[in-house]
Formats: sequence, structure tokens, C-alpha cells
Amino acid sequence: MGDSGLVDYLTSLPLRRIDDYVVESSAAQVMCRKFESDFPYYSVTTVVDSSVMGHVMKNGLDLIGTGRTTRLDPEFKADFDRMVELSDKQTGLSASEKNHVKALQLFADGHMALAANIWEDILIDHPLDMLALKFAHDSYFYLGQSNQIRDSIARVLKHYQPSNPFYGYHFGMYSFGLEETNLYDQAEKMARKGLEINPGDAWSTHTICHVMEMMGRQDEGISFLDKTVKDWEPRGLLACHNFWHWALYYIEKGEYQAALDILDTQVKVRASKSGALLDIVDSSSLLFRLQMEGVNIGDRWEDVFELCRPHLDDHILVFNDIHFLLGCLGAGKADATKYFINSFEEFVRDGAGCQHDVAGGVGQTLCQAFVSYSAGDFASVVDLLYPIRYQIISIGGSHAQAAIKSSRPRHHCLARYVAAGNH
Repeated sequence: MGDSGLVDYLTSLPLRRIDDYVVESSAAQVMCRKFESDFPYYSVTTVVDSSVMGHVMKNGLDLIGTGRTTRLDPEFKADFDRMVELSDKQTGLSASEKNHVKALQLFADGHMALAANIWEDILIDHPLDMLALKFAHDSYFYLGQSNQIRDSIARVLKHYQPSNPFYGYHFGMYSFGLEETNLYDQAEKMARKGLEINPGDAWSTHTICHVMEMMGRQDEGISFLDKTVKDWEPRGLLACHNFWHWALYYIEKGEYQAALDILDTQVKVRASKSGALLDIVDSSSLLFRLQMEGVNIGDRWEDVFELCRPHLDDHILVFNDIHFLLGCLGAGKADATKYFINSFEEFVRDGAGCQHDVAGGVGQTLCQAFVSYSAGDFASVVDLLYPIRYQIISIGGSHAQAAIKSSRPRHHCLARYVAAGNH
């Protein structure tokens, strides 16, 4: 690839964003060289603003991050329209470049599964396209499709050689799919292989967090994160989430002050600085779990609510929406709760796409269940959750995020009633 528009764009990206989604933070130049050698079908120009793939990467990262939507963000929509205009007018674009744009259009319109199909089509011809691979991988996570999370990586592993600078990262991504399909031993072996190649691979670290969580190895998980924190803490977005796992271990051990300390010094601080949706979700999730345990959390919900408030109309992911609702309920904001419920119902009525289907299927019922729980109406919680208990996975997220564990007897009773269908 003689033109350097994408290369110029990549070198201008904040390093943490490259790390979060594609490669290690110290490898921006390596990534540029890999795009030049591995993706010769990308014909970009020397001007970043005129680079279709530069726009694809910028807009794609924003979309996959689920913090922006073209439906509500005029500036983002203008950027998106510019990308589509360039794709329509620029001559000599490859089919893969055009397909990247088409996939992002579908994703922006809520059709995540169709977008993932197009990224998979790109990977058939170009299995080393890390951007298509990562975007498809994340889409499957949002759709709650564990088998696809695993298999999307498995299909391309054989194409990567040790000389490829992306080589080690695939083990981390693949290991997470193995863990989410309950293949814990294989997942741990694959993740540790990734860490042998690159100790700073936050995805491999993340997988080991999940394996130890799902196998009840909380003490090992705490020790592992403590010993490796200097490796994964600089890794941007996933660092906050790994701290979430660390706090979760302490909650399950009943060491609530240790969990609060991590929440206060790491998760909430990072969420406030980054504004990243995963960080906000993690803050809401930890507070709800601690509150369920009867822990005095003071006024911490107020800060989390302020992070949630700008997103009450987003409806990009039902998984995110549920955590925004928790922020409203936890802070005791009755007006905000009513506003969110009305906005969510409007989305169910007038929206479109995969998340619209999920919202109308289980999303509304989940919202009603959390409102009932907040009001202490546990009988209604059982009545609402029992019919949808096997469909909740459709909101996406991991098994660890979906499984709320509690040491309190009343929650054990509630769980037994939901599982058994006793009304």
C-alpha cells in the first residue's frame, strides 16, 4: 500500500484506544506496518480526512464502544455521513473497504448480527484483517452469542504466525470465547499462553479473571491480579474492568470494605475520567451487588447516576440500559426513573434492529423486575423473571456480569423461587 492515509490516521490515535481494541499501546508503528504489509487491498489517500479506512476505524471504534449513536449525536452522524459519502464517491475502493463501511452502517442502524456477518465475509478473503475480527468478536459479545465469540477467533487462528505482532493477542481473544462456552481448563491454558507471549495482554488477563470467577477460585484470582497489576493496569479500558473482577472476588468473600476501596479508588475514578460505557456499567454493577449484600454505600449512587444521566435515551444496548436504570433507582431519582422507562418504551415502540427486538422481548420485563425489586415487591420480581429466565442471556454481556451472587438468605429464597417457578 503506497498511500499513507490510514497509517497517518493510526499514528494520530490515542495509544490507549489502539490498545483497547486492536494492539498493545507501544505498537502503533508496528500496527501501521502490518496494515501496509497485510492489507494491500486498502487503497487510502495521503490525507487522513479523505481516507475511507481512516473513517472506518475512527467511527467503528466509537460505535463498538457503544458510547455514541448517530441517532442522537449530530457531530457523530456528520462524521458517519462523510465516511459513506467518501465510500460512494471514491474510485478504486476494494470490496473489503466497501464492506467495512456497509457493516458499520448496519451496526449504526442496530443490525449488529448483519454487521457481524459482513465482517465474517471480509475475514473469509482476508483472515488477517484484525479490525474486522475485533468488530465481529465484540458484536457477538453484545448479542450474547457465546459460541460465535469463540468460533470467530478459532476460524482465523491458523493464519497467524509467531512473526505476526498480533499473534499473541488472538490467544487472549480465543480464550475468552472458550471460557464463555464453559471450557474453563482450555480457556486458562490458552490465556496463559497469550501471557507468555505478552504479559501485558489485558484480554488474556481478563479471561483468567473469568475462569477463576466461574470456578470459585476467588483467592487465586485476587493473588493473580495483585501479582500482575503492573502488567495490565496501563491497558486502558480493560484495566477498569479487571479491577471490577478484583472487587467482585472480595464481594463474594464477604470482604466488603476491600471491594469498596477498589470501587472508590479505581473503578469510579476511571469511569469519571474516561466516560467509557464499560466503566460506567462496572460502577453501577458493583454498587448494586454491594447494596444487595446490605453494605452501607452512602451517597455513592449520586456520582454513578450523573455518569448514567447523559445516556438515558441511548438504547444502544439493553445491557447498558439496565445498568443506567440501576443508577436511577439506586440514587432514588424517581423522575429520572420515570423518564428512562418512558424513553425505553418509546424505543420498543418505534425502534429497529437487534437491540429493539431484545428490548421488546426481555428488556421491558427486566426493567419492570428491577423497579419491583427496588420497591421491595419480591413476589412481582419472581412473577416477572420466571418466564424469561432462559432468555436473559440475549441482552449480552458475560456470564460473570449476568450472574449476581448474594450471601443473604432472602436472595437465596428469591433465586430458588425463580428457578423452580414457585409462585
